[in-house]
Amino acid sequence: MHVPTVFIDGDQGTTGLQIHERLRGRTDLRLVTLPSAERKDLQRRGEAINDCDIAILCLPDAAAREAVAAIRRPEVRVIDASSAHRTQPQWVYGLPELDEGQAQRIARAERVTNPGCYPTGAIALLRPLIEAGLLPRDYPVAIHAVSGYSGGGRAAIDEYESGEASHAAPFKVYGLALEHKHTPEIELHAGLAHRPFFVPAYGAFRQGIVLTIPIALRLLPAGTGGERLHACLTERYAGARHVQVMPLADARAATHLDPQALNGTNDLRLGVFVNADRGQVLLSAVFDNLGKGASGAAVQNLDLMLGA
Repeated sequence: MHVPTVFIDGDQGTTGLQIHERLRGRTDLRLVTLPSAERKDLQRRGEAINDCDIAILCLPDAAAREAVAAIRRPEVRVIDASSAHRTQPQWVYGLPELDEGQAQRIARAERVTNPGCYPTGAIALLRPLIEAGLLPRDYPVAIHAVSGYSGGGRAAIDEYESGEASHAAPFKVYGLALEHKHTPEIELHAGLAHRPFFVPAYGAFRQGIVLTIPIALRLLPAGTGGERLHACLTERYAGARHVQVMPLADARAATHLDPQALNGTNDLRLGVFVNADRGQVLLSAVFDNLGKGASGAAVQNLDLMLGA
């Protein structure tokens, strides 16, 4: 019986380390990484990627493109955790819950692009509502999201966990030029007609995300209320193993959202908060930026590709 070989290229970064940890001890695959002396050796990396069954790329965008270009053996399949290919039509978008057939598309794919962390929450909220005709495609979407500082990679982790951590800002809003690389990904895969406003931030906690999208009911089709939006999301994710929709009663009772509530899992929790008197709804998503937002999603896609 053939045991698939899985090569992690870039296993010393935050996402790569988490993927390695999640796959440790599995007997249904053979995990390959390169020793530190060979990680920057292009020839050795090329050999490793061409010798594997599935490569998981945990690399900067340019290096991910180079790695794909180095593939000579057609049988090699790829999961790219970078943002290099997320809007490329020849790559399968690695969000299994995107629609009814997406998990099967991932299972059959040769090239899978892992979603970005923030887009995972935004698309999971927006796409079902747009497809159901409850949210117009040209709705002026604004997304606010706060991630743990690990979302900023090694530099941010060093800033918050080094000896100078006491000087690190407790909260940072960034992306003020409104050119964040996740915005085109959200626009495309959510099915929006126009570019959304996307305002990301980092908090002084290691991991976890809380993402919110405000909705004005007066801009929706006549008769569309918060309960209908909630029912649409509940129906859409009824059979989804890793997506939960908060019951309306729980949302009404909630006083806050904890971005760290699902840390260490591959789960995504969606919420719909309704103020019918004011004609306002707040959509929310809580998940681990290193779980469903990165390494957990990569392992979920890997399992689909392996038929596990």
